[in-house]
Amino acid sequence: MTSTPSSHAVIGAGIAGLACARALAEAGHDVTVFDKARGPGGRMSSRRLEEGAIELGAQSFRAAHPAFRRQVDTWVKAGVAAPWPDALWRLEAGRATRRADGRPRYTGTPRMSAVTRHLARGLTLRAATRIVSLARDSDGWRLADERGATHGPFATVSLALPAPQAEGLIAPHAPGLASECRQLPQRACWAAWARLEAPLTLPGAEAGWPLLQFDEGPLKRVVRHRTKPGREDAPELITLLADLDWSERRLEDAPDAVAEDLLAALSAALETLRPAAGLPAVQARGAHRWRYAEPGAVAPGDDHRLTDTGLALCGDGWRGGRIEDAWLSGHHLGEALCHRLSDPGDFPT
Repeated sequence: MTSTPSSHAVIGAGIAGLACARALAEAGHDVTVFDKARGPGGRMSSRRLEEGAIELGAQSFRAAHPAFRRQVDTWVKAGVAAPWPDALWRLEAGRATRRADGRPRYTGTPRMSAVTRHLARGLTLRAATRIVSLARDSDGWRLADERGATHGPFATVSLALPAPQAEGLIAPHAPGLASECRQLPQRACWAAWARLEAPLTLPGAEAGWPLLQFDEGPLKRVVRHRTKPGREDAPELITLLADLDWSERRLEDAPDAVAEDLLAALSAALETLRPAAGLPAVQARGAHRWRYAEPGAVAPGDDHRLTDTGLALCGDGWRGGRIEDAWLSGHHLGEALCHRLSDPGDFPT
C-alpha cells in the first residue's frame, strides 16, 4: 500500500483510536486506521454467537465531560446509543438491592459495536492488519505488518494501544515514551458468557434486573443482555465479568474451566439469597480473556503524548479506565495533531 506523505496513521480501532482519527478526518486530513481485529471496537466490540449478539467487554458508559456529553448526544440522535441501565443491583448480605444513583448510563444499540462502527464510518480502516514495526525516513513514517507488507509514508503515527503493546513499537524511536509506557501496567480480566434455558430472576426484582454487582468472590458483575434496548426478544444471554485479582491468578487457565467456575460462583451466590434463587439450565457457555482489560495506573499530566517527529500515544492508560476517558484521550490527541498540522513545518522529516 502507498499513501501520500500528508496522510496520517492511527494504530488501534478502539474508542480512543477512532476518536483521534475522527478529529483528523473532520478537519480535512487523510487518515488510515489499522487494527489487528476483523473490525473496529476493541473492548467495545460485540461478539456474534449462534445464540445472539453479546458484549464481553464494556457494557455501558457515562458522560460527565461536556465534550463527551455532546458526542453521546449525537450517538443517541443517530440511533446507535440509548440509555441503559436505569439502575444497578448489588448482591450483599443475602439480599439483592436496587441502587439508583441518578447518573445516566448508555449502551450501544442494537449492540455496543454500533457506536464504534458509527465512529468508523467514512474512515479508511485496514482491519485484520497487525502492525509489528515502525520505520522513519526522509519521506515520513512507514509501517510494517506481520505479513511483510509496508504501509506509508505517513506524516504522523498515533498509537491507540494498551501501553504494554505500544512500548515495543515505539522503543526504537522514542525511548522516553517507552519508559513511560512501562510505568502503565494493564490489568487482565476474564469474561464468561452463557445462554440460559429460562430467565435469570432475583427475589425482590420481579420487574427484572439488568446488571448485578458483587462485593466479593470471583465475580465482579453479571449482565443480562435481553434487558438492553432492542434486545427484548433475545434469548437469555448473560455475561459474567470476573474480579481482576481472580482473573490474574487464573490468567493461563482454559476458557472452559473459567466459564464453569464463574457459573458455579453465580449459582452459589444465588443460593445465598432469601428466598434462594436458582440458576436455570445452561444451554451453552464460553469465556474470553482480556489480557489488557483496564489500566492498573494512569499517567500523570496530559492525557496523550505527541512528539516532534509525529509519533503519538493515546488511550485509557493516559487518562483513566472509562470509555469517556479513552474517547477524550483520543479526541484531545486528534485536536492537538490538527493544531500542530496547521504549521507545515511542525513535523520535519
